[in-house]
Amino acid sequence: MFLMNSIISNHSEDKKFNFTINNFFKINKLGHILKQCNFRKEKGFSCIKIFKFIFMLVFSGKNLFRTLDTGKTLEFSKDVVYRFLNSPNFNWRKFLLMLSSSIITNILKPLTSDDRVNVLIVDDSLYSRNRSKSVELLARVRDHVENKYVKGFRLLTLGWSDGNTFLPLAFTLLSSAKEKNRLCPENQTLDKRTNGSKLRKEAVLKSPDAMLKLIKRAVEIGIPASYVLFDSWFTYPKTLIQILNLKLHTIAMVKAMPKVYYDYDGKKLNLKSLYSSVKKRRGKAKILSSIIVGIGTDKDGNKIESKIVFVRDRNRSRQWLAIISTDTSLSDDEIIRIYGKRWDIEVFFKMNKSFLKLGKEFQCRSYDSMVAHTTIVFTRYIMLSLENRNSKDLRTVGGFFYQCCDELQDIQLCEALQIIISTLKDILKEKVLLSKEIIDLIIDSFIKALPCYIKEKLSLFSCES
Repeated sequence: MFLMNSIISNHSEDKKFNFTINNFFKINKLGHILKQCNFRKEKGFSCIKIFKFIFMLVFSGKNLFRTLDTGKTLEFSKDVVYRFLNSPNFNWRKFLLMLSSSIITNILKPLTSDDRVNVLIVDDSLYSRNRSKSVELLARVRDHVENKYVKGFRLLTLGWSDGNTFLPLAFTLLSSAKEKNRLCPENQTLDKRTNGSKLRKEAVLKSPDAMLKLIKRAVEIGIPASYVLFDSWFTYPKTLIQILNLKLHTIAMVKAMPKVYYDYDGKKLNLKSLYSSVKKRRGKAKILSSIIVGIGTDKDGNKIESKIVFVRDRNRSRQWLAIISTDTSLSDDEIIRIYGKRWDIEVFFKMNKSFLKLGKEFQCRSYDSMVAHTTIVFTRYIMLSLENRNSKDLRTVGGFFYQCCDELQDIQLCEALQIIISTLKDILKEKVLLSKEIIDLIIDSFIKALPCYIKEKLSLFSCES
């Protein structure tokens, strides 16, 4: 009996999960987006079928090898999967950007008030291939956690957040800008006109240049955001000015670099000198001070100003941190609050590496296959992020929520007006000593003088009275 209940329960859960995935593919029109991004096969299985098979692998608890090893009959062989991943013609970057843009515009934006601050977040994370020897564009990259060099890539990622939901927009698997740090060359036989060839060129850019390319694409497609958030690795005055030229403000952590100067009080000072020259707040204030500095000039020679906020380092009581904002109209507290949204991307990286098999599910050697698999992993996260939003935000239930909301507001207004008029009646009886007929006449005259939209709300009160 227990076994039967377990089988029924598992079957029910499987059906529910399959429905969730099918619904995600259908509502967001993944098949249509794939076609728009050059996903076509001359013969054989459709791209959407292969994409969906790879997409669901992680949720089965098996990789491709284990799935084939179970003896389960598949419609296609593993060669079909690897050919799909290795194709340089598919535009994976366009697919991810179009999918996230569609979800933001059609699903998340209607749920977000106009007052909420939407942001773009940029960060990089280690994409380790430490046991590999012949992976295309493999390089020696710095692991900032372990403080040593390892073999792999730097996964530079651009995401969008409204404070509740984070969605990845684009990414670049960065090799090394220095040729001497690249352990393996790129595929020289590849057609230079393909999407794969263009991605390889960006893989050897310096990280600030690659970041600006990602932000520019997000701006061109119309992603709604007011600020760009990133940590101190990208914070240079030149970069802040370039982002301003894209009509976006920046809020970022500032690193105390001795050769990076800011204009303050007619002098050029580095960050440590700035901190020494400003007056600090007394006591154990979290915000120590804030100042307006110049970071350069625009094309017309006008001075570009930014605001630097010095805050206490909670891990080291005698140390401080600095956050810079190119929007000088923001208060100190608001700058810190908005910058706090940058943590969303750290959760995103943790989720992809620990649970969604980023860099672990396929040990491919071509650069195209790594880009393809990373995009599929990011798509898994998008689905989970939407499901998380649906489970927490009641407004995602649909129009029924708004109908209930409107009805609730109407009842509250009706009750409030009823209380006001009943109180007015009691006061007229006690204080003015008028008859019931005269009081009713005064109330009727009062109601007739009200605007029409209020009189409609009073129809319930009139019926009850």
